[in-house]
Amino acid sequence: MSAGFCFSKENMHGRLACRLVKEFNSGEKGQLNHFNEELLNEVAKECSENFLVLQSLIRKMQEEGLDFQTTRNADHYGALINHLSLIRNKRCLMAYVYNRAEMIQNLAWTVGLRLFELPEEIQEKLSHPEKEYFKKHSLALESYMSKVDLDLNVDMVPPKDPYIKVRVLDDVGEGIVVSDKAANFARHSMHFLKRTDAELYISRGLMEELTG
Repeated sequence: MSAGFCFSKENMHGRLACRLVKEFNSGEKGQLNHFNEELLNEVAKECSENFLVLQSLIRKMQEEGLDFQTTRNADHYGALINHLSLIRNKRCLMAYVYNRAEMIQNLAWTVGLRLFELPEEIQEKLSHPEKEYFKKHSLALESYMSKVDLDLNVDMVPPKDPYIKVRVLDDVGEGIVVSDKAANFARHSMHFLKRTDAELYISRGLMEELTG
């Protein structure tokens, strides 16, 4: 069909971008899906195609001496459809990247500031640029906390007791230094630790806090 119209089910404008957003929303709340680079690139390619068709139709109307603002022919509506498709696709791409970035930022607060501290199953879901983003975000946090001499990764609400009782869920290793003292965190062993020392291991699922 002429004038840049594309209404087949297989090539419907915005269909790929819609799939990308739906894929993000299909995951469990707070959980990342694998970064879909292939689909993202297909949406970006469609954006380029929309832009080229839009330019071509506007140029065609100008060459025919038609006023794009007032003319209402097939070329005008073809250009309009490609323009709206371009805007919608870009918004979907931005939503996908932005929401993933927010979740990646949250990992630095809840899991750890080092990439190797992230569970392998999480690392596998990140693209290379996302891993670099996580590193830079973590470095910025560390730099700020160092300047103000304050650890922002601990509880936002002051705890009633600075020490908590924890159980080791998985072997952490021997000779781990906690509060300037070496400790052996064997599996199923229980310890009284400073909350600030235990937070990292709890967030990584290596320990659990015992209450009551």
